[in-house]
Amino acid sequence: MKKYSKLALSALVFGAMIFTSCSSDDDSNPPATPSIYERLGGTTMVADPDNPGQMIEQGRLSYRKVVNSTVGLIVADIQANASGNLGAHFAPILGEVGAGNTTNLAILVDNLTDFFSFNTGGTNAVNTYSGLDMVTAHNPSLNPRMGTTSSDANYTKFVGYVGAAANQNGVAANTQLYADIVAVLESLRDPIVQ
Repeated sequence: MKKYSKLALSALVFGAMIFTSCSSDDDSNPPATPSIYERLGGTTMVADPDNPGQMIEQGRLSYRKVVNSTVGLIVADIQANASGNLGAHFAPILGEVGAGNTTNLAILVDNLTDFFSFNTGGTNAVNTYSGLDMVTAHNPSLNPRMGTTSSDANYTKFVGYVGAAANQNGVAANTQLYADIVAVLESLRDPIVQ
């Protein structure tokens, strides 16, 4: 009987600890993690370095800088004929840029900035994404601006470019912000790799 009493007493104490630790005190709930967009500067208005006299949300500017840096890294690898470069994917746009037409490149940069801003917490109208869905955008038979389909290796290479661009723009690789950005990119792998 003594054995059962100790067991019952232990269960009672353990149960009391669980119920006490699960109480709904507002002070015990950790604050919600701000969105990626908020952690990149959010809706704070700053001077737009690319458009003198205009203001831009810091979160949007942060994304635009990463997108522009990503494009620069991709182009540098293509020009250097680096192994595994993504030249075939961007051939239509690169051909236009080579001929002096940067219109579709600017549209691509704006669309990527809109897409990431909107999908990571940018709620103001300036961050509305109106481009193609990811499956259509990455299917060359449906989108003539896409040169070829992507493999897992191609997409991994792209994620690496974005990671390097994020590093260049102040997002350290060993941070939760970086991990969260990579998680967003990984969530897009299935619709992009076709």
